[in-house]
Amino acid sequence: MKNGKLACLHRTESTGDLIREGKLAIGDGYRAKNRELSDEGIPFARAGNIDSGFHFEGADRFPSDELEKVGEKVSAPGDVVFTSKGTVGRFAYVRETTPRFVYSPQLCYWRSLDPDVIDSRWLFYWMQGGEFWLQVSGLKGQTDMADYVSLRDQRQMDITLPPIEEQRRIASILGSLDDKIEHNRRRAQALERLARAIFKAWFVDFEPVRAKAEGATSFPSMPQDVFDALPTTFVDTETGPVPDGWEIGVLGDVFALGIGGQWGSDVETDQESYPARCLRGIDCHELATGSRPNIPLRWLKPSLAARRRLEDAVVLVEGSGSNCGRSLLWRESLASLYEDDVLYSNFTKRLDPLRGASHAVVAWYQLKAAYDGGTVAQYRTGSAFPNLDIMDMLKSFPIVIPDEKSASAFSDFVASFSGPHTIAENMKLAAMRDYLLPRLLSGSVELEGANGG
Repeated sequence: MKNGKLACLHRTESTGDLIREGKLAIGDGYRAKNRELSDEGIPFARAGNIDSGFHFEGADRFPSDELEKVGEKVSAPGDVVFTSKGTVGRFAYVRETTPRFVYSPQLCYWRSLDPDVIDSRWLFYWMQGGEFWLQVSGLKGQTDMADYVSLRDQRQMDITLPPIEEQRRIASILGSLDDKIEHNRRRAQALERLARAIFKAWFVDFEPVRAKAEGATSFPSMPQDVFDALPTTFVDTETGPVPDGWEIGVLGDVFALGIGGQWGSDVETDQESYPARCLRGIDCHELATGSRPNIPLRWLKPSLAARRRLEDAVVLVEGSGSNCGRSLLWRESLASLYEDDVLYSNFTKRLDPLRGASHAVVAWYQLKAAYDGGTVAQYRTGSAFPNLDIMDMLKSFPIVIPDEKSASAFSDFVASFSGPHTIAENMKLAAMRDYLLPRLLSGSVELEGANGG
């Protein structure tokens, strides 16, 4: 079917009419009081939890037995989530596998109530297209405060609906790319969970050594030559028994504090003429969890930049703020994700490996486990704006230092799935999706059989 004929089958509707006809619901979040939130229940989602998907780590929780207060402001599969205040224009699609959550007032949801009129996944892509954004652009700056698109405005928009068969084909094409991105993310997360389990078995519970001491001839997650080299006895230390030949040390036995970071200038000057991406704490966290952040481009003095180039197995630690203590193990391959040199900001602490990359990897996993377990918090100073006492950590943070063979085997396993591989593939898939999205929505890319024939 030709584009002109396709356009004839499209019809423009008012969101208000669709709501009155029971085809569409547009709502915002529940205005919870602080006393209503807790550490248990389902996530209470805010704008910060929405960014190309859902990120509920550390989110407040809403008690599950009090959901009657919330009414329709609980997520449902097929919802399109839209950040309507502050950072306007983040989107996420609620899948069948997405954990159920409560919407906060920072979020709005668009919910198809009639799948034969509006395909929910097509709606997700339409809201990222030109027709929706043209309307949002004329609305979000109407106040002197932060950008805001009101619920009333959203309920007075126009939406051009293609035939449902065309909606479904568009959603299928774009959705297949997003599904592959999601699959890659889930696979990387699964491998990371496996790495953490192996780390705990080998270096916290010492399961392979205990198994060997009890007569086992192999251990499932450990290469045979590594298992064969393990000791069969333990020695007592201040923190408890450890395998014979291993050490109990401190973070400073594996890392030395590196040179401080630089933030530079936001514009090029005669003195600050070297362009570089400067990692902040949030950028380190996103890279460590498998995303490619948009690291700010800064301008530095060439001499300062040269001294701050990152080498393999350097660990960068978030030094300030409520999340100080989060960290990133830098691998040289990560540099391939950016055209400019990647350096680090002055609020990021650099730790240089003293015993090579393998021991740096093992120590980093101990640091991550300590952050997740809350013990890194004891090294924070200040309350209004916490800072990390990195020197105290280097002197007193206890770590297990295994034999080189065990450390190398674990490091090799981690390297087999980490680095830029998944990130780079997802970047290509996202670029293809972003290229196709406006063309499919506008009809400039022809869909064979879009008339259902």
